Amino acid sequence: MNQTFRSLSIPNYRLWFVGALVSNIGTWMQRIAQDWLVLTVLTQNSGVAVGITTGLQFLPFLLFSAWAGVIADRVDQRRLLIVTQSAAGALGLGLGALVLSGHVQLWHVYAFAFALGCVTALDAPARQVFVAKLVPVENLPNAVGLNSASFNGARLIGPASAGFIIALAGTGWVFIINGLTFIAAIVALVAMKSATMQEMKRVPRSPGQIREGIRYVKSRADIVVIMVIVSVVSTFGFNFQLTSALMARVEFGRGPSDYGIIGSVLAIGSVAGALMAAHRERVRVRLVIASAFAFAVASLATALAPTFTLYLIACVPLGFFALTMITAANATIQTTTEPAMRGRVMALYMLVFVGATPIGSPIVGFIGEEFGARWAIGIGSIAAFAVALAAAAWSIRHWDLEVTYHLHRPRIRVLYPHHRAAIEAEREEARQHLRNQQIEDISNQP
Repeated sequence: MNQTFRSLSIPNYRLWFVGALVSNIGTWMQRIAQDWLVLTVLTQNSGVAVGITTGLQFLPFLLFSAWAGVIADRVDQRRLLIVTQSAAGALGLGLGALVLSGHVQLWHVYAFAFALGCVTALDAPARQVFVAKLVPVENLPNAVGLNSASFNGARLIGPASAGFIIALAGTGWVFIINGLTFIAAIVALVAMKSATMQEMKRVPRSPGQIREGIRYVKSRADIVVIMVIVSVVSTFGFNFQLTSALMARVEFGRGPSDYGIIGSVLAIGSVAGALMAAHRERVRVRLVIASAFAFAVASLATALAPTFTLYLIACVPLGFFALTMITAANATIQTTTEPAMRGRVMALYMLVFVGATPIGSPIVGFIGEEFGARWAIGIGSIAAFAVALAAAAWSIRHWDLEVTYHLHRPRIRVLYPHHRAAIEAEREEARQHLRNQQIEDISNQP
């Protein structure tokens, strides 16, 4: 099998990939329907209301992620995932029934968004740890990349499908379809063979396990740098649902179909970034920093796009660099963290990645409502550039890196202290060899 898709040769992972793909399509459909319901049916184009909805959906990550990570390290992750997938499906069906009955109100959507956030906060760290049980450790970066490809491949189908269904039948049926898609994930989890999974020791219950996870992260400067970058960029730059809705509805005067198309176009770049990540065998912190810089540039291009067509074109590199940054961050942390700490560390990662959304979404929504949709995107570009610049400067100074630019490939070269030491040793050996050769030539002269 092609190097990019090598993890799909493992039966358990193949089941996981297919089940996740189907449920992810439903998840993307619900995201579009939820925002459109709030923006156009329950309010008069209120960016703040959409921001609050998004914030409530991700607030549980801020509140419960640390505890969810401890649970993920302690319990059978497969059983936990069956419970969380069942609960998420039930919530989708419940909201759909409420909308179709004609009794839905804004506070209902807020409540369902928060409840779904609670389920997802428990699901996310278990999901990250469970993937490590499905593939050998050498395949983990590939599996992480393919997971992102699945999530964003679903994004190619989900938003556009949701847009068409909303235009034809309203938002209610989108929620119903999403609830039913979780059946695929549950069936895949049940069908997996435990005997072929990678063995991982469960962490016994003991006091201070959350503090232990925090201390571990604080002792790893590379993980701290990654988490700071991801936190800032996700807070102000990863509000795609909100900014896309504002750009489609307010800036360009488009309907639900075009709003759904924006999400699918973003996914084109995201899938490309995910597949490239799956092909990559090693990832480093410098890729996270470089991707944050590139994301800032691409985000600025979308903010300045004068027409809807150019906006769509600019969304492709935006999705590519966003996904490259996230998969590089995820894979770097997962592959360099001790297995016994992985659940807690990934929970803290999800805390800064997704948990920052309740802070950023209302702020970005307010900026979009008061200053326009373009500024809502622009603030994310500014924040991404600032944090990438600060992280690059800190890394060069504290890790004693040497960054050089060349006219030939690779154009940018980063040398770590041990690399420079090895290069200097080779040069000294070459100089010594030259001196010995000169001495030998002189001694052989008549």
